[in-house]
Amino acid sequence: MNQKFISERLVLLRTQMGISAKDLSLSLGQRETYVEEIEQSRFTPCMEDFLSICEFFKITPGEFFDEENLNPTLLNQLLQKLLPLSGADLEDLLSRLSEVRNSVKRETEKFS
Repeated sequence: MNQKFISERLVLLRTQMGISAKDLSLSLGQRETYVEEIEQSRFTPCMEDFLSICEFFKITPGEFFDEENLNPTLLNQLLQKLLPLSGADLEDLLSRLSEVRNSVKRETEKFS
């Protein structure tokens, strides 16, 4: 992880949510250019502001820094829908996901 990670991650999360830098800044109770300045690596947010950013996106700080999780907000929404399912339902869903993934993989290989 490098120094630009926070800036790049913030851009990714913000664009995935479809919110402008200005609107996110104002939602966080900051000046209009606050998020833009973070995204341009002019400064790093203080801990309190960083936690507010995580709260806005409904993710934990750990999820923010998880480089392998490219869409933590959406993954959390999915997890919330999965929690009430029974073990049998989860196994069925996992099987169906594997089928879809294999189908997509086969289609992708056709065009390679």
